[in-house]
Amino acid sequence: MSERRRISSGGPWEAVAGYSRAIAVGDSCWVAGTTDAGPDGRSLHPGDVGAQTRAVLEIIERALAEAGFGLADVVRTRMFVTDIARSAEILAVHGAVFGDIRPAATMVEVTALIEASALIEIEAEARRG
Repeated sequence: MSERRRISSGGPWEAVAGYSRAIAVGDSCWVAGTTDAGPDGRSLHPGDVGAQTRAVLEIIERALAEAGFGLADVVRTRMFVTDIARSAEILAVHGAVFGDIRPAATMVEVTALIEASALIEIEAEARRG
């Protein structure tokens, strides 16, 4: 039986909502939906979906590293966006980070995220081997 490891970023909603930034079990790691929220829960880059995407992927990369994974291990991303018309800005950043890795990816437009200033939330799944 593989050990279950919880990774925390110390984000404002983890303790309140009872979730972890990431869970690693064996050769797999799941990173929860991630925004660029600061300590107050608001976006650190309000209005700038490209900067939010970069910040989110950096947070995801740190969570993966803490769990013993890297971006090259990512097999799937899911992007939840509040304005699909801005997808080109998001995809440019996603492509810069994952261009050679090319995980399965999904982007969907949602009505809102947990904080109004957040324009994007990304989940990631990683697997070694």
